Amino acid sequence: MGILKLEDVGYRYKGTEKNNYVFKNINYEFEEGNMYAIKGKSGSGKTTLLSLITGLEKCTEGKVLYDGKNLRKLNLDRYRNTDIGIVFQSYNLLPRLTAIENIILSMDVSKVKIKNKKQKALELMRSVGLSEEQAKRKILKLSGGEQQRIAIARSLSYDPKIIIADEPTGNLDKDTENEILKIFKKLAKEQNKCIIIVTHSQNVCSEADIVHELAVKYNK
Repeated sequence: MGILKLEDVGYRYKGTEKNNYVFKNINYEFEEGNMYAIKGKSGSGKTTLLSLITGLEKCTEGKVLYDGKNLRKLNLDRYRNTDIGIVFQSYNLLPRLTAIENIILSMDVSKVKIKNKKQKALELMRSVGLSEEQAKRKILKLSGGEQQRIAIARSLSYDPKIIIADEPTGNLDKDTENEILKIFKKLAKEQNKCIIIVTHSQNVCSEADIVHELAVKYNK
């Protein structure tokens, strides 16, 4: 059984007609060691699906299972702070802090015991191709590609089993996109992470081990 599983998942917004689903009958299984792409046109429900996976929204039908356990029965704050890491298209880094301070803050929030947080943060930065000199820079002094690398390092700060990325290369040029994809693939193959990427990019889909596609809308 995969680390994450969606069983007959359906979702519709509250107050809409009973048959007006964003999507329905979604059955996906995600395993550690693989990189997945979820693609679909605007309005197909990609971001909504991520909200269900992260526990920010609840399924209208079906269930999301993490390690065999229904998300509805888990402590969702703990789940989001220890079991899954999230990488956003807009990075969601705090601009007043340095790169390394952003990573250390994530460690503090997760409450995972780490003996030397600064050392761990530097190790994570090196793992995504950043230097100690870059660690000392404020976020706005870094390029888009560098900020995305920081966001990835931050998502790894508490060693989650799953990394979820929402359009992580959407704001990047082709060369930088390829560099970010190499990092994600390395995390999957060398660190046995489950990588789930929501994307419009055909380049991302071509590099993924498995691609799931959402239809535009489900009405039935």
